[in-house]
Amino acid sequence: MTASRYFKINDNRIELSMQPRERIILALDVAEYGEAVRIVNKFKKHIDVFKVGSELFTSVGPKLVEKIHSAGKKVFLDLKFHDIPNTVAKSAVAAARLGVFMFNVHTLGGLEMMKQAAQALRKVSLKENVERPRIIGVTILTSIDQAALRDELGVSLRMSAQVKHLAGLAHNAGLDGVVASPEDAERIRSHYGKDFLIVAPGIRPSWAAADDQKRTLTPKEALRRGADYLVIGRAVLSQPDPVKALKRIEEEIENFS
Repeated sequence: MTASRYFKINDNRIELSMQPRERIILALDVAEYGEAVRIVNKFKKHIDVFKVGSELFTSVGPKLVEKIHSAGKKVFLDLKFHDIPNTVAKSAVAAARLGVFMFNVHTLGGLEMMKQAAQALRKVSLKENVERPRIIGVTILTSIDQAALRDELGVSLRMSAQVKHLAGLAHNAGLDGVVASPEDAERIRSHYGKDFLIVAPGIRPSWAAADDQKRTLTPKEALRRGADYLVIGRAVLSQPDPVKALKRIEEEIENFS
């Protein structure tokens, strides 16, 4: 079955019909260029979007992004920009010029930081005629649970209330969506509508280990709660037959209702 979502580019509503392979973002959580390229080559027939995170980007830089693009695939640049507004706005412009499909900022950087990043993207896309990446805000990391939120970060709100608040800041700042635990997807969707993208990490099929993730759901349940994209890494790559594991997940997604 094909599900539909909408996103906004330059204030236009565009329908996005998503197949299972389009919903999955495969995380390249490795440190070496050669290993990352090997994974891309192995999965490029099955996946459209690959996530490049801070370890990999710090190790090898933009050349891997260029390599993924040369294979006809998209990049989710997962660097979680969090700095003063001017610095993050400049980073957003650099991401646009790099041609990534999507990147993220930390919502805890505040409303002004996110607004300036979103505005800078719109300006550079029009001025330089480059496609505007989706910009999404990280709410609370899926490795953080309620106890850590309260005792370590000093946030007195319940997890659900804090995530809703941060998602609201991202929405008001003009971001395209958020990165949020699949547990929070339904609440975010109900408050901010179908145009607001939800990228869900912490996805673990019932047959995969949870690892260091505290708040996880299965792919099917995450979609039922409103997630648009599912970030999956170790749940696939750590399996004896990673391609077979990916196909099992795609079958589950295809049959969700």
